Amino acid sequence: MAGSGERAARTRDRLAALLADASVAVLGTAGGRAAGVYLRSGTPDVLRLAVLAGLPGPLFRSWWRLHADRPFPVADAYRLGGPVVLPNATETMRRYPQFAAGLPFPLGSAHVPVPGGTRPLGVLTVLCPASPDIGDELFDRGLLVRLAEGLGAELLGLAGGDEDAVRWDEAPVCVRPPPGRTARPAVGRFSWDPATSLVRADDRLHALLGRGPGALSGTADALADALAPAEAHRILAALRDTAAGRPPAAPLSLRARDGTPRLLDLWAADAPAVTGVVVDAGPAAFAEEAADPLPQGVLCLDRLGLIVYANPAAARLVGRSREWLLGRALWDALPWLTGPPYDDHLRAALLAPEPVCFHARRPAGDQGGPGEGDWLAVSVHPGTDLLTCTLVPASRMDPATGPAPGAHPDQGAEPDDRSMAPLYRPIALAIALTDAVTARQVSAVVVRELLPAFGGRRLAIYLLQERRLHLAWETGFPRGFLDPFEGVGLDTRIPGVETLTTGRPLFFESMAQLGAAYPGLALDAEVGARAFLPLIASGRPVGSCILGFDRPRGFSAQERTVLTALAGLIAHAMERARRYDSEAALARGLQEALLPRRLSAHPGVETAGRYLPGTQGMDVGGDWYDVVESGDGLALVIGDVQGHGVQAAATMGQLRSAVRAFALGDRPPDEVLSGTNHLLIDLDPGQFASCCCLRLDPATGRTLIARAGHLPPLLRCPDGRTRVLDVPGGVVLGVDPHARYPVTELVLVPDAILALYTDGLVERPGADIDEGIAALRLALAKAGAAAGRRGGTGARSLAAVADRLTGTARLAADRPDDVALLLAARHAPPSVPGRHGHRPAPAHGP
Repeated sequence: MAGSGERAARTRDRLAALLADASVAVLGTAGGRAAGVYLRSGTPDVLRLAVLAGLPGPLFRSWWRLHADRPFPVADAYRLGGPVVLPNATETMRRYPQFAAGLPFPLGSAHVPVPGGTRPLGVLTVLCPASPDIGDELFDRGLLVRLAEGLGAELLGLAGGDEDAVRWDEAPVCVRPPPGRTARPAVGRFSWDPATSLVRADDRLHALLGRGPGALSGTADALADALAPAEAHRILAALRDTAAGRPPAAPLSLRARDGTPRLLDLWAADAPAVTGVVVDAGPAAFAEEAADPLPQGVLCLDRLGLIVYANPAAARLVGRSREWLLGRALWDALPWLTGPPYDDHLRAALLAPEPVCFHARRPAGDQGGPGEGDWLAVSVHPGTDLLTCTLVPASRMDPATGPAPGAHPDQGAEPDDRSMAPLYRPIALAIALTDAVTARQVSAVVVRELLPAFGGRRLAIYLLQERRLHLAWETGFPRGFLDPFEGVGLDTRIPGVETLTTGRPLFFESMAQLGAAYPGLALDAEVGARAFLPLIASGRPVGSCILGFDRPRGFSAQERTVLTALAGLIAHAMERARRYDSEAALARGLQEALLPRRLSAHPGVETAGRYLPGTQGMDVGGDWYDVVESGDGLALVIGDVQGHGVQAAATMGQLRSAVRAFALGDRPPDEVLSGTNHLLIDLDPGQFASCCCLRLDPATGRTLIARAGHLPPLLRCPDGRTRVLDVPGGVVLGVDPHARYPVTELVLVPDAILALYTDGLVERPGADIDEGIAALRLALAKAGAAAGRRGGTGARSLAAVADRLTGTARLAADRPDDVALLLAARHAPPSVPGRHGHRPAPAHGP
């Protein structure tokens, strides 16, 4: 809010309170884990997070500022003025891979613009547990829209109707949501006698489980059923192992019948009897110090990251007093437990339903700790209102799962921790795809990066064209198996089509499952698993991707999310590659149409031309050459338009036409270049071109040469001497309308070879261009000598010289530019003077 002084402070406080109330209301309405409001800031097109409810701001600093043009749901909701609803992580990955990569958790979200006058004031956003299906059932869209509209009206009222005054330029205000339920006793004890299988529970455990005093008595089976019926087998196995002297390495994470998170810690205090403690990880009930006797450390954090409880074991393990810890933010109290990768673990515990376990090392120098630099096993258990952290010395861990010997404390997590694994594969594939230009290159990257990452053996990529799917790439399938599926229409009931038409990935954990879903479908194997992924880029269908596995396998929720995200990346790369291929094909066709198919010939002069497209970039450019009848002689021209692509090829065509027109008028080379220069400036294509033009009189050998910023010609004399012609030149065409192009005269003796070329033939990365010209001069000397030994410099031998010179360029894999080469060799004048006939000469490049 705009303003100054004390009034501005009061206005800001009223604004923050208004936004906080709206965020808390959204949490209650949507059953969310977190909510917040983005407002416009003083920086144009930048939104700032003003209020965040249910999450600690320092852990989400990366999302405090957001540009309105970024491909994020908040930005789209603001820019487009409509709600963006993402019911689960799969849909989020498909539509917003960058956003999902930053928060790779099973979440649903809604982002609703807050209406103002002419444009939204901001965006109201909420994060919730994910819905299993694609759809908006997770949220009451209409209610969220009404809440946003009400917030917009209140914001305008607070600003006196001035929508430009509604802005935020500070750090977000973090709000603690109201408690989700009334606290119950959080810790209960029991003992179990393995000889009799009898269980004795205290009153606290009865209350925690919602039973009357003395109601929980009997066997271990009854206890396991009361604690977590779906995980009774784990509880019974842990009891038996503890009685045998093998207690669990860390507290067991359980789910009660109603989904409440619980921890179970076991130890053999008086063997063979087993003592157990049950901790309810959800409610804030530790004020009664019920967890004080626990042997492991217990810390409880509220949703803003503040420590609200610490038992004596936790205080001892972290080397701080309980009084000092309480009320401090985790990153202030225990800075060694924050930063990468720990922030990632804490975000997961705040936003995901599953517990997070990792290792951390308390650095040397903390007071009263268990030992300088000791490793701790940390488990963070999510709850509705609290995060419950347990700390266990790593010495209690099974050596097979403990931290690696000699691990550096800055490494943080143990080697088995894979919290960042879901991010690696999309990032690795995205990096590799940046260098893939054509559809074939994209497919090769997918084979190289995607198959090994998931253990796949087969891959097929189909692209959509005129409502039919056509195979673009395949590997691993039996020969000919995919032939019947070529060109199938979108009305065909096969998984590769249905995944595209519905936009949903299809996963089959066995071939039997695939056959049951699609009776009569031909299968390429009896054993294996298949994944069918839709390739959709910005809402546009691109094609389908099929992954094949040799063995049956399951697909976890995390793998499904990652594969869906990867499919989105592949789709965008394919869409870009298809546009590239289309433009390249258009440019190549245009260039082939513009380059001469037949060079003008003369009885006394032989010519040969070659053109090679570049191996990088658009594969087409503005290089050209031509031979034009000019009076009683020939005009030879070669040029290079700046840049590549359709525009360069089109400009080249215009210049070639202009040069031909001026040369046909029997004008000298300097006038040809001057006229072409004026034409290019008048066309104003935003490009310039180099050019070398010469006029040759076959009868006398008199040759006039003019250059416009082009490389100097090469001359091979009949005796084998080869030199670079010293031809003064002017500036490139298209720059200076008053440019002048000096003319150099020489006599081309019989059997001499004159070579005109573009820079693609002599330019190499990291090398001086003069070195390239010198190398070409030597190559011309050798090629001319070889041609002469085979019978002079006739048409066939001159073509061989051109082939030899361009062959070196063809083999240069790092050649980024096009190559144009034009050779001319003069014969002895004919014995009978007269007008020559025409006979064909080699056209451009083989």
